[in-house]
Amino acid sequence: MTQAEIKLCSLLLQEHFGEIVEKIGTYLIRTGSQPLRMIVSDTGLLLDQVKKALCVLIQHNLVTYQLQKRGFVEYEAQCKRVLRILRYPRYIYTAKTLYNDTGELIVEELLLNGKMTMSAVVRKVADRLTETMEDGKTMDYADVSNTFVRLADTHFVQRCPLVPETPESPEAPPPPAPTLVIDEKDMYVVPRLNLVGKGKRRRSCDEEENGERKAKKQKQDGESSEPPPDDGIYWQVNIDRFHQHFRDQGIVSAVANRMDQTSSEIVRTMLRMSEVTTSSSAPYTQPLSSNEIFRSLPAGYNIVKQVLDQYLTLLADDPLEFVGKSGDSGGGMYTVSILRGLLRPPPSRFRPLIRSPLPRRFGSRCARIFRLLLRKKHLEQKQVEDFAMIPAKEAKDMLYKMLSENFVALQEIPKTPDHAPSRTFYLYTVNVPSSARMLLHRCYKSVANLIERRQYETKENKRLLEKSQRVEAILASMQATGAEDAQLQEIEEMITAPERQQLENLKRNVNK
Repeated sequence: MTQAEIKLCSLLLQEHFGEIVEKIGTYLIRTGSQPLRMIVSDTGLLLDQVKKALCVLIQHNLVTYQLQKRGFVEYEAQCKRVLRILRYPRYIYTAKTLYNDTGELIVEELLLNGKMTMSAVVRKVADRLTETMEDGKTMDYADVSNTFVRLADTHFVQRCPLVPETPESPEAPPPPAPTLVIDEKDMYVVPRLNLVGKGKRRRSCDEEENGERKAKKQKQDGESSEPPPDDGIYWQVNIDRFHQHFRDQGIVSAVANRMDQTSSEIVRTMLRMSEVTTSSSAPYTQPLSSNEIFRSLPAGYNIVKQVLDQYLTLLADDPLEFVGKSGDSGGGMYTVSILRGLLRPPPSRFRPLIRSPLPRRFGSRCARIFRLLLRKKHLEQKQVEDFAMIPAKEAKDMLYKMLSENFVALQEIPKTPDHAPSRTFYLYTVNVPSSARMLLHRCYKSVANLIERRQYETKENKRLLEKSQRVEAILASMQATGAEDAQLQEIEEMITAPERQQLENLKRNVNK
């Protein structure tokens, strides 16, 4: 765990959950697993505050607990899970792309609340969609339920583990912490709910005042009513499934860059057919026959079976081995090699890496050397000079710069056991995993700096922001009451031209 990651986790927890939760989360990240009494003692917070903060973190899967042999419970922070907060917008956008606005709001609600029952999600999403519709139109609960079922069928949402039902014995004391379990076959089973109704709009102030007594009466009646049929069955977003989707998109893009669009569509079809049956950590997809692939191709690709077999043979014979042949039954059994596709990506997937950080940091010639090492794998300094057509002094200086920043690595191959420099080959190469980790660390550091800068800008211009919010609230209320344009213009002039320019600069800097 690097300092940049710890700092970024602390900033994310503070921004999303507040100072108390941030203090508890950062303490657990730095110290590891700790019991409750140590957390209270070292943080200096009240016991009730620590308990509530831990509940929030557990609700969002940011902290896990484990019962030790001595009988006490230890809490451990999940730093990687905290960093996944940065990907929440991408998860939501992916759900919108696949399942429209309804899927977007379902995933958003689950990410915002951590865990929710299906009935609560359906009602909340239906109400939010109804708010955005025209007057007289509402969103039916059944439509939202159908989208939720589709998300569960494709494993984008999953059930949370439950406390197993055990017969209560009055003599045995309850355990210090419950053990949550769930059968793998039940993780994506949606309960049968008969949700009848439509989304509701927010009422105006007058309607709220008139409906206060009715609401109180309904609340009292609801206390005695039965709980919802899915009470106790909570759902959460399956983060690994989204990562599997992103990984599949990367493999399809790599095949398209390597070969053509038809080949990438064939690989996309194979990945889509095995996305639910293949584990996210499996090195290969499930074997698929050529006949099954042909039947599952999109309707827009009117290719005959013979052409498909030629494409599959071409993919299987490619040196990068994105597709492998595992048998001859059913016209040939084929699998997508996920592990090879990730560990041996073609140089075209590194074009963004070459275009962005390297030229800005070291210049275009260093980018040329980096691209050369990606293609040739191992080269001596003299070979780098000849292939890149760069003078010896400049090439040596550029290689040293990239070596010091961990963009390239140096591998020694001695001719004799004494490792004498005069009898040793020094080969430059690109260690892809190491370079990726280094760039990821730089990204974490940059994001932390951007969050701190945004907080500083907001704090420095706090008075101006509050004034702008007050003016906007006054304008909104006057427009609702039908004020004249002259009155609105007078209110707008409360913010002077320099203040307006300062606000525009602040918004531009914050939204970068």
